Amino acid sequence: MSDVLDRFKRYIAVDTQSDPQSKTFPSTAKQLDLGRMLAGELEQMGAADVVLSDTGYVYAKLPASAGCEDVPAYGFISHMDTSPSASGENVKPVIIHNYDGSDIELENGVKTTTSAFPELLDYKGQDLIVTDGRTLLGADDKAGIAEIMSAAQYLLEHPQLKHGTICIAFTPDEEIGRGTAHFDLDQFGAEAACTVDGGTLGELQYENFNAASAQIEITGVNVHPGSAKGKMVNASRLAMEFDALLPADQRPENTEGYEGFFHLCGIEGDESFCQMSYIIRDHDRQKFEEKKQRVREAADSLKRKYSHTQARVRAEISDSYYNMREKIEPHMELVDMARQAFTDCGVQPLIRPIRGGTDGAQLSFRGLPCPNLSAGGEEFHGIHEFISIRSLEKMTDVLVRLAAAPAEGGR
Repeated sequence: MSDVLDRFKRYIAVDTQSDPQSKTFPSTAKQLDLGRMLAGELEQMGAADVVLSDTGYVYAKLPASAGCEDVPAYGFISHMDTSPSASGENVKPVIIHNYDGSDIELENGVKTTTSAFPELLDYKGQDLIVTDGRTLLGADDKAGIAEIMSAAQYLLEHPQLKHGTICIAFTPDEEIGRGTAHFDLDQFGAEAACTVDGGTLGELQYENFNAASAQIEITGVNVHPGSAKGKMVNASRLAMEFDALLPADQRPENTEGYEGFFHLCGIEGDESFCQMSYIIRDHDRQKFEEKKQRVREAADSLKRKYSHTQARVRAEISDSYYNMREKIEPHMELVDMARQAFTDCGVQPLIRPIRGGTDGAQLSFRGLPCPNLSAGGEEFHGIHEFISIRSLEKMTDVLVRLAAAPAEGGR
């Protein structure tokens, strides 16, 4: 299954960065470039029912093996877009053979150090793919795509491996929370699935954050600073005051595991007007609701404090997705099946909550139970992203093994 590396390098060469400000779907037309490539490769390898939809989704099927037509259809899903947090244009991967455990020198004086990224030490002796320090790598989630595509090719070339119908889907705009907006469950055709969108090799996840976004708009009162006393209400300073009302110990950089957070994603403005964008996360639904209320209370506090002025504070909160655990727990055989596939391939399963979300969370609430599996990469969304070639190859093995599991009774 050595072609997985070639596939991965080919896919990351296509810029598919999504755009949260766009009103189109997909949010960027360049995502369709990868969609067309994948649809063409699926047709060439002999997959059935290959479709690239008008909204940018790629669907395909591997027909059931003879005698397995009644086995429930199972699906694999990954997303095509990369994060808006770092450039995905002109990605130039660098391969470090037999990594020796030292700091990695990238271009322009950038270093990926073991002190800042201790996960590197887990990969000593392996061949790593890193960035050149200018862009992200794109393992989130082109590693997942490459692994699914290589597994599909292997299954088609080895008909003696019995399996039910295998359904494949590649989605746009997952990174900006829109990955399932136009997902066609009927077209996909699976009764259960997994997303291949996790990090470290072996991750197996059926819990994710409850998620919301908050948009804060602050209108100040601006006058010439020379005559501002008693008159000016600086919108940017009110923004700083707003952020200080949220607990500092509940920021991403201070939390782990099941701990939720308030994350200030962006701030832009001046004395007259300032906008802030937050994401709010917690695995526990009650704590999630309490966090949203905390944001509302911070806005109300500033409204009261500055009610004697013309300043205005507005907070708009919208839910993004919910913890899929409640939808997966009635189908824990899917988790057991994935755990066994990892074990059979010599990979230690790592059952841990997702400190984020996947397309699988929203699809689970739409009736398609969909836990999440590792894609194998580390340090997603930035220039320090990397992945081991071993992880690419092992995950391909795991997906081949998992494809056969329903035909074997989910052993």
